[in-house]
Amino acid sequence: MRAAWRRLRAVFTRRGEQPGHGTHRTGFTGKDLLFEALDGVGARPGRLLITLLGTVLGIASLVATIGFAQTAAGQISQKFDALAATRVTIEPGTSSGPGNKDRATSRIPWDSVDRVTPLAGVERAALYAKLDDQLRVDAVRVQDPSATPVAPPPVVAASADLQHIVDGRIRTGRFFDIGHERRGDRVVVLGERAAEKLGINRVAGQPAVFIEDRAYTVIGILDKVGARDSLLDSVILPITTARNELSLSAPASLDISIAVGAGPVVARQAPIALNPEDPKAYKVAAPPSSSELQSQLEADVNVLFIAIGIVALIGGGVGIANVTLLSVGERRGEIGLRRALGARTRDIARQFMLESITTGLLGGLIGVAVGLFGLIIVCLTQQWTPVLAPWAAPVGVLVGAAVGLAAGAYPALKAARIEPVDALRDV
Repeated sequence: MRAAWRRLRAVFTRRGEQPGHGTHRTGFTGKDLLFEALDGVGARPGRLLITLLGTVLGIASLVATIGFAQTAAGQISQKFDALAATRVTIEPGTSSGPGNKDRATSRIPWDSVDRVTPLAGVERAALYAKLDDQLRVDAVRVQDPSATPVAPPPVVAASADLQHIVDGRIRTGRFFDIGHERRGDRVVVLGERAAEKLGINRVAGQPAVFIEDRAYTVIGILDKVGARDSLLDSVILPITTARNELSLSAPASLDISIAVGAGPVVARQAPIALNPEDPKAYKVAAPPSSSELQSQLEADVNVLFIAIGIVALIGGGVGIANVTLLSVGERRGEIGLRRALGARTRDIARQFMLESITTGLLGGLIGVAVGLFGLIIVCLTQQWTPVLAPWAAPVGVLVGAAVGLAAGAYPALKAARIEPVDALRDV
């Protein structure tokens, strides 16, 4: 109070006014109010810091709650997309070879499509392989020696049904069919970016590309895919053509289009169909089963609300620390009197720690009751069946006490360090 009176007196003195005397002007100017506000805010830095921290955590909790909810929604959406996925990919197993290079320990059979097509849940199947990167691919046979060399587009081989499995869309022309594949015709489909690099934008005049000086007729241009985006950069030819003309030794993978929910069954049966003697020699990528999806969703939701709860607990702890710190400042006379009557520093610290723990314990009890009541109300409103682990309530009470213990540490330490002479002099 004395410090505040001194500040007021100084302000009125600067303005030629005295409190209690007749004046022609009263009150503070905006500048005076600003100085007083800054002086009041900075008078107690500890209280200011904790108050700011509580506000920051409150806003952070709001923003984090919104962000967590949107993030969880995205994760849940991805999980449902995974369930609805209708694509299984099978590749040869690998092992580490010389120079830490992976080498294939099995091969995808050439007749894999015929082997897996009869399986339950399989709708389409297609072989896929990428050929040697050193293959020369040109749109014209004659080369300009002065032209800047450009890396050729990659060449890949595929079965006729690959377009449907990767959800590909043809911009112009068509994709090769099973007849082209069986005959080993010299036809290719260009990905959009590969066509742009080769300078081909239409197929009406039956343009050709040259792969290792052999002409291949361009019958279509692919401009969109749902999977295997690298196809848009590639020259795609029938896999039989690649086997006969370009010495393709073995397919790299088998892509299978399946019915929704058939992933686990196909993933288990397809390797057996490819190699009954050693089905584990293949790597299978398949959509998760419904039980796996349920577990993943439960884990995502639990993490979301645990994160929100932690942020809220931190805010509650800051509130307890703030109240306890204010109590220390207001009870300096009491603390000084207790110290003068023989109380030790640890007695003062224990007193304030016990007060904080009690506050946290009461908050835990009330919080558990409010949480249970809120859960019941929401479940009744939404006609849900409430589910709560039996350990949640006692753990909530103990966590409240722990938060009170942590929040009261600093105020208790500050109270214990107050000298009795200084405290009694302030009073």
